[in-house]
Amino acid sequence: MYTGYFQLTQIPFSLTPDTAFYLQLPQHEAALTTLRTAIDSGEGFIKVTGEVGTGKTLLCRLLLKHAPASWQLAYLPDPALTPLELRWALAQELGLKYSANIDTPQLLQLLQRQLVLLAGQQKRVVLVIDEAQALPDDTLETLRLLTNLETEQQKLLQVVLFAQPELDKRLASSAFRQLQQRITFSQQLTGMTAAQLQHYVQHRLQIAGSTQQRFSVTALKLLHVYSRGIPRLVNILAHKCLMLAYGEGAAQVNWRHIRFAAADTAAVRCRSHHWPLLGPALLWLTALRVSG
Repeated sequence: MYTGYFQLTQIPFSLTPDTAFYLQLPQHEAALTTLRTAIDSGEGFIKVTGEVGTGKTLLCRLLLKHAPASWQLAYLPDPALTPLELRWALAQELGLKYSANIDTPQLLQLLQRQLVLLAGQQKRVVLVIDEAQALPDDTLETLRLLTNLETEQQKLLQVVLFAQPELDKRLASSAFRQLQQRITFSQQLTGMTAAQLQHYVQHRLQIAGSTQQRFSVTALKLLHVYSRGIPRLVNILAHKCLMLAYGEGAAQVNWRHIRFAAADTAAVRCRSHHWPLLGPALLWLTALRVSG
């Protein structure tokens, strides 16, 4: 693999959201600040939306990783749940044990009792839901009803939604107007600017052990054009480019590598459709490297 060739200790552009590679981009820091402020102030619903690949899951992991001791977090990475499954998932996250003999009214009583107990311990209970656009309609309504649980002084449950823009479209319908009104803080993630992308690429390379600039200035500009500043697309293209540069025996990624990578990536709006696919070129170049 190219890590040894470029003197890297690890792959710098993995698709796995790794908090060790986190770069404090203004849009991400603004979202984290909003989340922490809203949770500390006891708001009911907080929402962070962004296109696929803009860093929502990474922010979710950062929120979970750096939560203060006063927060009692419940995390749901897969929200495609029925209303009953949602209630039980929350109950189990809060320490209650599942039992098939407990019906829905009893479960709600147990949940409220547990939430009151945690509030008495000065805990803020926060339900964090990733990929919230996948929540079924009736489960969304159940979620709203759960936030009705409160004392005279405070909400017993706060909810943080990380979602794609499709959730905004659903919430705009009249069927969800009550839930829409309860979202007191909302933040939208955007792609990186060209300058931010250059910083992002160099930052990840440095974390992975690089001491040199592995992308030419022209390559970085073209990388921004094809990726539209979306971190996941940047990672996909940059990873492919390093593989190509390794296959050629090049010390630096150039504009040709970006064009090949873009033509091979379905998610990229590549305007140069006449460029060949990366697959055959990459196999050929890598074979040359190995045989040489």
